[in-house]
Amino acid sequence: MNKSAFYALSYGVYVCSSWDEGRPVGCIANSAMQITASPATVAVSLNHNNHTNKCVKETGYFAIAVLGEQADPKLIGKFGFSSSKDTDKFDGTPYAVRGKLPVIDGCVSWFACKVVDVMETATHTVFLGEVIDCDTLQADAPMTYAYYHKVLKGKTAANAPTYREESGTGKYVCKVCKYEYDGDLDALPEDWVCPICGAPKSQFERR
Repeated sequence: MNKSAFYALSYGVYVCSSWDEGRPVGCIANSAMQITASPATVAVSLNHNNHTNKCVKETGYFAIAVLGEQADPKLIGKFGFSSSKDTDKFDGTPYAVRGKLPVIDGCVSWFACKVVDVMETATHTVFLGEVIDCDTLQADAPMTYAYYHKVLKGKTAANAPTYREESGTGKYVCKVCKYEYDGDLDALPEDWVCPICGAPKSQFERR
C-alpha cells in the first residue's frame, strides 16, 4: 500500500468544541466536511483519546470553528497538543456561546450541531451532526492542512487521523507539538518559546 496517496486528500484546521458539565472543552480536528444540504449536516472525526470525544458523546452536541490562515499558530498548539481533561484551553482564549455551544472568536465561520448518528472506527469516532445554527465571523482564507504544514511549519498531533511517525532529521524538535527548529537553539534567548505551542526551550530535543 502506497500511503502517500492519502496526501492528495484535502483537510482543513478546525476547533471542535463542546461542554463538560458546563465547562467549555475543545480540540483540533482536521477531518470535517458537509454531508448534506437539506437538512444541513456535517461530520467530524475525533480520536477516542480526545476528552472532547467523550464530552460530545455525553452532551450530544458539538461545534466546529473553521480557522483561517491568519489564526495564531499558538491557538492550534493550545487546542491540539494538550488535553481538556486537565487543561482549561478556553482560559485566555476569547470565545462566546454561539448556538448554545462554546465557539472561539476570530474564526472564519462556525457550525453548531446536534449529533444524529455516530460511526466508530478502531481509533476515531465520526460524529454526524445536524446543523442547528451557523454563521461567519470574519473574512479570511480558510486554513488548509497543507498551509499549516508548509507555511506555518506545524506538525501533526498523535491523535490526528493523518498522524505518521517521522524519521530522524538532526533538527531540534519540540517535545510537545513536534515543531522543528533548523538553527542553533543555544543562540536563542532563554525566554524564547515554540512558535506553535509556546513550549520553552527546555522542551526541545535534537532528533
